[in-house]
This record gives sequence, structure tokens and C-alpha cells, in this order.
Amino acid sequence: MENFIQMDPWMILILALWIMPWKGYALWTASRNKSKIWFLVLLVLNTFAILEIVYIFYVAKKKPSDILKLFKTKL
Repeated sequence: MENFIQMDPWMILILALWIMPWKGYALWTASRNKSKIWFLVLLVLNTFAILEIVYIFYVAKKKPSDILKLFKTKL
């Protein structure tokens, strides 16, 4: 693992830039839905945003347009 980090620090940056927005939005959605179990699972597990995307689109039943609308109003 250390060799991977030393050889390709850009990959870590790219992964972080991919994971953080998904995790943030999923945690925010879980807290607004009062889903304590989902909030804890999403907070603890790092699944490279796969679980977060599943929660957002299949459990919370959000649409891509909902996410875009949120980002447009905040920017």
C-alpha cells in the first residue's frame, strides 16, 4: 500500500475528489431523512462512493436532477 501511495499520489487525489462529494451528499441526505443506521454505515464504511451512490439513488430515491438543482442553488 505504501508503494502505491508513493508511486501515484495523483490517484489518491483523484479518488478523494470523487469520494468526498458523494459521501457528503449521502450523509446529508441520510441525516435529513432521519436514517441513523444509514448515516452510521455511510460514515464508517469506505466503499469508494459505491454505497453512497446506492443510498442516494435507490434508498433515498433521488434523481440526478435533484442533485444538480441542489448544487445550482448553493453556487
